[in-house]
Amino acid sequence: MTTSAPAVRSGSRDDAPGVVALIGRVFAEYGFVYDPAVEVPDLLAFDAHYAPPRGAFWVIADGERIVGSVGVEALADGGAELHRLYLDADRRGRGLGEALVDVVLAWCRARGVARLGLWSDTRFEHAHRLYERRGFRRDGERTLAGDLNDSREYRFERGV
Repeated sequence: MTTSAPAVRSGSRDDAPGVVALIGRVFAEYGFVYDPAVEVPDLLAFDAHYAPPRGAFWVIADGERIVGSVGVEALADGGAELHRLYLDADRRGRGLGEALVDVVLAWCRARGVARLGLWSDTRFEHAHRLYERRGFRRDGERTLAGDLNDSREYRFERGV
């Protein structure tokens, strides 16, 4: 691994396999069952979700390995939803999560998006602290029916 902090760069469908692998590592860290077809179908149909003008995606790579990711999709109601914010465990606490959220906020501002929301598994407490530091407030909860991991998620939202 490199010693300097890798930079956030635009991602593409070519990065999707590396992001799928990153999310698999995080799921393993939490002891979650991971079936990419079920858990990350958006990444398997990357352009339908993240190609401009509908959305965007960014990654942090260390050499060839994707170590961080985030995506955003515009919603029909004029808001946007943040997706797939993940960092390898050894990259957390270094400001990389904040950098990823900030590129999403900048994308939203450039497009006049007024509201940014997201859903996050209740067990991702480190991420929740990041969202709160970045001005998100928790405003809902749901249980995913039929989910492989019996997931409950919190809804977070903020103005842009």
